[in-house]
Amino acid sequence: MALAEVRPPAERTAWAPVVSLSFGVFGLVTSEFLPVSLLTPMAADLGVSHGAVGQAITATAVVAAFAGPLLVLSSGRLDRRSIVFALMALLIASSVMAAFATGITMLLLARGLLGFALGGFWAMMTALALRLVPSAQVPRAISIIIMGVSLATVFAAPLGSALGELWGWRATFLAASGIGAAALLFQLVTLPSLPSSAAPSLSDFRTALSHRAVAVGLVTVVIVVSGHFAGFTFIRPFLEEVPRLGVSTISLTLLAFGIGGFLGNVAGGAIAERSPAWAVASASLLIGVTALVLVLQGAVPTVAMAATAVWGFAFGGFPVSASIWNARAAPALAESSGALLSSAFQVAIASGAIVGGLLVDRFGPVGVTLYSALAVTVGAFVMLTIGRGIERTRLAA
Repeated sequence: MALAEVRPPAERTAWAPVVSLSFGVFGLVTSEFLPVSLLTPMAADLGVSHGAVGQAITATAVVAAFAGPLLVLSSGRLDRRSIVFALMALLIASSVMAAFATGITMLLLARGLLGFALGGFWAMMTALALRLVPSAQVPRAISIIIMGVSLATVFAAPLGSALGELWGWRATFLAASGIGAAALLFQLVTLPSLPSSAAPSLSDFRTALSHRAVAVGLVTVVIVVSGHFAGFTFIRPFLEEVPRLGVSTISLTLLAFGIGGFLGNVAGGAIAERSPAWAVASASLLIGVTALVLVLQGAVPTVAMAATAVWGFAFGGFPVSASIWNARAAPALAESSGALLSSAFQVAIASGAIVGGLLVDRFGPVGVTLYSALAVTVGAFVMLTIGRGIERTRLAA
């Protein structure tokens, strides 16, 4: 699919609109993972199990998995600026609705709204960057937008845990709606008109899936990300029940996870420039090793804290590595393969949370963490064997 040439002249390029999009994605990702740090008080207040509240992440991911491709296919004639505004409004509405949820059903509906906003934004991200800056500046623009994810990774879990203890989980969700409102205001002031262009067709998606490298990347993402979220969704109950950490210590541990993720993102990108297959596989293996350490030695507080931080570093390197693999797999179909990658991530998050919820209710946090270790290791070997073979063939050619 060829995008319409609607880039601004270099001399008029302004970075404020790009930063406003980064602010928006910070709000989206922060809201997406708030239940991880607030899971225990939410379950107690709503009168449901940890596994049931874990499905709040499932609802977000399931809707996001469908929202991305549907929005890409159907919004070719709409001004992208208007779509961005609508997605931010959904973020605000979702957070407010979650804050006033009277039961698990209302909470899941609220999280579904967030899923549509999240999936729609990720599907449009590359196209937005293409319309805001000249070609030479697109990588920088995308990096700035994704930086919102890194910052949310660092701050969302520990901030949610700390504010939940101070104000309660409902007020924390209201604070998330405030982030969305601030992002929307910033975008109203800075975003220019973003002319429409033709959206990919269904045949573009079929063609992308026919590329063996794309398919291998998507399979690896589903296995690894689902395994990761099966365990990580319930990391707070693990830290509470196994090493028996207090709330303040858990907040610090989750902060270490986030900082590790930020550093892992940088390291993963550097490795993936040389070999995306090695970067994806090594990040996956490191997740598996740290999850296994938690299972075997997680009762020791210092070990649990250190392993959680290393887990954050490992997973921080995975998305950027997988994205670079996907971009090199089918560069002529970047829009279609990118939308498929976004959906694969969301399907994996949803399936991981579902499986994790079932396992944690039956086997406890140690059992679900062991499953996480095994699953991500399987994904690592898919990329080490099939993926690495594809990469060597490509280099030889």
